[in-house]
Amino acid sequence: MSKSIHISISLENGETVSLEIYTEKEETVLRVIHPEDASKNGEAPYQLEEGKIYEYRLTEGYRLERSGIVRMSPMETHRGSIHTNIYVGTLAVNVYRDEDLRHPVGNISLEICSRKMDYQNDYRDMLTDITRHCTDLLLRQSSPVSQSFKGDIHHDSRTLYQRFVFVESLVRSESFADALHRIQTMPVKRWETVERSRNISNIRRVNRSVMRQIITSPNRITLHPQHALSDMLGSLPNHVNIVDKQETTDTPENRFIKYVLETFLHFTLLVHQHKDAEERLKQEALATSELLEKYLAMPVFKEVSRLDIIPLNSPILQRKEGYREVLQAYLMYDMAASLVWKGGEEVYRGGKKDVAVLYEYWLFFQLLELIEDVFGVKSLSLDHLIQPTDEQTLELKLRRGELKMVAGSFVSHHRKYNLEFYYNRTFGIAGNYPDSGSWTRKMRPDYTLSIWPDGLSQEQAEERETIVHLHFDAKYRIDAYKIFNDIDPGAEKEQQKRGVYKRADLMIMHAYKDAIRRTAGSYILYPGSEEANFSSFHEILPGLGAFAVSPSTNYKAGLKQFLEDVVLHLGNRTSQREQHSYHIRETFCKEPEPAMEGILPIDNDTLFPHTTFVLVGYYKSQQYLEWILKNKLYTTRTGNDKGALPLSRKTTEARYLLLHTRNELVTNRIYELSTDGPEIITKELLEGMAYPSSSKDIKPYYLGYRLASDTLLSEEFGHVHWDIRKLPGYETGWKSGYPFVVTLEELMKGKCK
Repeated sequence: MSKSIHISISLENGETVSLEIYTEKEETVLRVIHPEDASKNGEAPYQLEEGKIYEYRLTEGYRLERSGIVRMSPMETHRGSIHTNIYVGTLAVNVYRDEDLRHPVGNISLEICSRKMDYQNDYRDMLTDITRHCTDLLLRQSSPVSQSFKGDIHHDSRTLYQRFVFVESLVRSESFADALHRIQTMPVKRWETVERSRNISNIRRVNRSVMRQIITSPNRITLHPQHALSDMLGSLPNHVNIVDKQETTDTPENRFIKYVLETFLHFTLLVHQHKDAEERLKQEALATSELLEKYLAMPVFKEVSRLDIIPLNSPILQRKEGYREVLQAYLMYDMAASLVWKGGEEVYRGGKKDVAVLYEYWLFFQLLELIEDVFGVKSLSLDHLIQPTDEQTLELKLRRGELKMVAGSFVSHHRKYNLEFYYNRTFGIAGNYPDSGSWTRKMRPDYTLSIWPDGLSQEQAEERETIVHLHFDAKYRIDAYKIFNDIDPGAEKEQQKRGVYKRADLMIMHAYKDAIRRTAGSYILYPGSEEANFSSFHEILPGLGAFAVSPSTNYKAGLKQFLEDVVLHLGNRTSQREQHSYHIRETFCKEPEPAMEGILPIDNDTLFPHTTFVLVGYYKSQQYLEWILKNKLYTTRTGNDKGALPLSRKTTEARYLLLHTRNELVTNRIYELSTDGPEIITKELLEGMAYPSSSKDIKPYYLGYRLASDTLLSEEFGHVHWDIRKLPGYETGWKSGYPFVVTLEELMKGKCK
């Protein structure tokens, strides 16, 4: 690894100019690899690293083409800097003379490598995976595609590179190479019958056919008189034809394998010779065709003849290792060559190899696969993902910034749920509660999984707080997990002053969770090995975290376990999250009330005015009031009699008692009740307590409320008086003495001005 490299650039007129690229940082990648190795991987030999800054110096009188990556010095046009940022792939840069900025006189290709060591394998593996998933979609009976399509590479040159890399990913995959190796070491063979001419002296076995030739064949030699057969035959033929059996690899299955390789080779050569193919594409196509020629030169194909019929129903092709994988690759090839994916232009337009964007697309299918597996969803509406076009090709309708949704349903603990999976769903600015969306600004996570009970529309579930949104963002960075590491707040503030936001992605996860209503979790997906999962309370939801989903190892066990835990959690009707959602709805679904005036004697933060109940009671005379305060007991009739107090949550949870008497409609006589709740009081008990009423007037049973104290709470309430007539539940006339219950909130609205 050097600090500088020198590149000689050939110009159109045969002259050369010198380009020097250098860096002051020893750890920054700056290297030159052998042209053969570069060609093998379809790369440029001059290699830089993403996320770095390099300086360059060109021969005076010339300048490099400006871009977001190449920046010219304001003082000297032949000098400048290269800011690789997040670009990964081949960067083609034109060279201009200072006096003519309209026509380039030369160009140079630089390879910007990802900091991830396995990004090349990841790139190929993800392309293969996407192709496999697309093939699976086409093979589903529900797919609308039932006709044949041909990959016409001359139709749309804009998608030529995309279609080539799909096919290249099949050819260069490890599984394809391993399959051919198995075929070479253990090929399918058969016995065939061959007829050979053999000298008569070398015959070991004589059968009927040989005997016939000994007697009748021409070109005979005369036997010596002393020969044992001279008396019988006199002569023998010089050669006879014998029938023998031998093993051969010229089987229908091996002919098919050879045909597949020849088909792939024909496609890559067509791409290489295409008039619109860029230089990088030509190099990659040539390197792939050379690899296919090596496969065809394997000894196993030496005596294999041309294919006359495709044996797709052969058990060997369908089951035997090696043959099975090549058959699958062939079936995928036909679709890959005809599949147009316009979203792929972001991945490899102009030689760019944007592994981060490809990772985001790849994760869509990985999540889709996990959702089908974990939630047992069988009826995802996927037909719209791949659709036929008017040009007899297939188009993968998956593109960043365009919403794609699949839907289904599942059952957890005998409870049925609806499920929808979105790609790039935009949550618009929501109105007042309970409207759905983001209550701050628009948000668009990479993936959103929305789950709600069956029997409700999604809009109804939003209003009732019964829907759960889970968001996932793709981060193809080797250090994505580190955003969850503990950082000293002071050091982080200093970094932010310099424009470094190491935990910006963590803040985005918090933004999704806090801004998008009914979000229960936000999680980063990255190709690493470490994982983190943080819960807001005691349960798996709500939470934040990061899960490792790696293309090279196809590892996603942690994410799968998380989704399985979510299924169990949703089936728990007594979960704390569900209780929390219920109280959110109960609290905010009503119109906001104006602020209460007055003092509330609530030191206990578990009591709230709208859920704290006050019993409004009546006493006949001063004698009754004295008995109530002496015994710290207020009684009221219960049962079906007129004026009896019905049992309900309000009556059993009353915390205060407001008393009034005849011709007393404004009162401040309020007392605190015992938290034990009411009890049944019998006639005998009241008589023993000298209840101020004749025995014949006392009913058999009463509802009794114990007073916590006989002290008035007038001071605690700010010496407020209440008008009984303003309280809901009050009745006029002879019913004015009936007891009723109001909330503390309603009581404060009835206070006198």
